Amino acid sequence: MSTTAASALHTGGGCLCGALRYTVDGTLIDAGYCHCRLCQRASGAPVVAWFTVPFPAFRYVQGTPRAYASSGLYQRESCPICGAPLAFRRRTAPDYIDITIASLDEPALIAPDYHIWRMSRLPWFETADRLPRHDDAGPDQA
Repeated sequence: MSTTAASALHTGGGCLCGALRYTVDGTLIDAGYCHCRLCQRASGAPVVAWFTVPFPAFRYVQGTPRAYASSGLYQRESCPICGAPLAFRRRTAPDYIDITIASLDEPALIAPDYHIWRMSRLPWFETADRLPRHDDAGPDQA
């Protein structure tokens, strides 16, 4: 699925151990790779692939996530049992939520469209795609 234009998304996913499950039913906003240092540390990986939907399109249907305030405004949500990272959102009054693509039941449904925060990219990690690359949050972010 190309994510360059908003499209309808009806899918679900969850964590490694299965204790935490979610559904997504709404408009896919975009998807991309994040190379920021916070994502690296939170995931233990050199990059995290996320997709974004309006907050009302997302809901947990099984289990309760562990929330961690990774910055003053934002929190990361993960499984309290296996630790799998699932979501990133504004702590209060979120408009959007970012969800890890790899936590989807069918992660091949969504392909990233860009790379952000490349200023933190690990020098030994590079992908072979030709997607746009941004040193910061990219041109669409305020």
